[in-house]
Amino acid sequence: MISERMLTYLVKGITKSTLSLKPTAEVRFPDPEPGRRYMLYMHVPFCERLCPYCSFNRYPYRENIAKPYFESMRREMRMLADQGYDIESIYVGGGTPTINIDELCETLDQARDLWNIAEVGAETNPNHLEQPWLDKLKGRVQRMSVGVQSFDDELLKTMDRFEKYGSGQQAMERIAQAIPYFDSLNVDMIFNFPTQTEEMLFTDLERIVECGARQTTFSPLYVSHATTEKMRKELGSMDWKREFDLYRIVDGVLAGGEKPFFERETIWTFTRLAAGGAHDESVDIDEYQTSYIDYPSIGSGSITHLGGALYVNDFSISDYNRHIGEGRMSIMGKSMLNRRDLMRYSFLLNLYRLRLDKRAFEEEFEQKIDQALPLEMAFMRLNGAFETDDDSELTLTEKGRYLVLVLYRQFLSGMNNLREQARANLPGKERLLLFGEDSPWA
Repeated sequence: MISERMLTYLVKGITKSTLSLKPTAEVRFPDPEPGRRYMLYMHVPFCERLCPYCSFNRYPYRENIAKPYFESMRREMRMLADQGYDIESIYVGGGTPTINIDELCETLDQARDLWNIAEVGAETNPNHLEQPWLDKLKGRVQRMSVGVQSFDDELLKTMDRFEKYGSGQQAMERIAQAIPYFDSLNVDMIFNFPTQTEEMLFTDLERIVECGARQTTFSPLYVSHATTEKMRKELGSMDWKREFDLYRIVDGVLAGGEKPFFERETIWTFTRLAAGGAHDESVDIDEYQTSYIDYPSIGSGSITHLGGALYVNDFSISDYNRHIGEGRMSIMGKSMLNRRDLMRYSFLLNLYRLRLDKRAFEEEFEQKIDQALPLEMAFMRLNGAFETDDDSELTLTEKGRYLVLVLYRQFLSGMNNLREQARANLPGKERLLLFGEDSPWA
């Protein structure tokens, strides 16, 4: 699709110039806004296997490295509390947050001692949807997202996930076992793997319908500079021409037709419809960026978004531990967003959530959206992106949903490139983003 390639090229250029990491001498986040409650993101950068497509800060798990790291996160958490941050919810990402379940539980218990936490969301892998993890997570985590990626055993083997995390059938069995332990269980899937066929995708979709999970995310495979070559060797070369066709299959099977199984919550998040096709009001979206624009983050390699700036924590675990031990936060750089950047981000995030309120946009930025973003609006209109385009709102056509998927995919790829800028400062053996047995930590 020509419009997709144009959009990819344009957004790649915008994110490259916008998401530029600059050194900073700041050792604290900005003070919280009085009376405001925040979400806290916690990053656990340890995995049993390092997937070739992942650009997040992560290292092969070693207990002697992980235990002092969790203690540093608890110290950083106390710094935020002392600074006056009022936290109402937590999202724990990674890496694999549940890789040391006792340390994770101690950290979440401390958070509840510090703040009145309404809910916790966390990520995990299928091999941790069993005992003793489930009993320890029950009551501590309300929303769990399990990274299955695919139920196809051949794809899992190609990703180096089969041996450690189990087969597709084992994932199905563990999901069924885990559902009663959480308010919501999300199954995180990926489409457009180089060797993935339409038949494989249809089978994955059938299993999502069968598994009983209340929510699923089907995000497209996206890469960064650091992962492109490794992914090509491990998984094969990307074919971007298939992406729209595969997205239409995902969207159509899950949310299409007269009696859909799921309804769309975002461009690639789907919530299971209750009996009779009713909307389930009790299920929140397991993507913290859709609910909170500003939030503090803790942990090595985490990225905080506050006051129009992105603050990046040290990617080096040794530097992170040292700075926290010195009683300061571990900020190694930041990227400032100007007013136009923030308007573009609001445009993207609201359309990712399937609806943009024009009056709310004007109230926030004191400018109508057509005046604020004339080129973006013209491009989307020219390509038939809007189902509704009146004085009050924008909603999306099928093609519009795909174009926003491209926008969001490229934004996340740009965030991965921001992480690469931070990773370039790693010392010694922590310097390179390596995978599997090649890792200097292996």
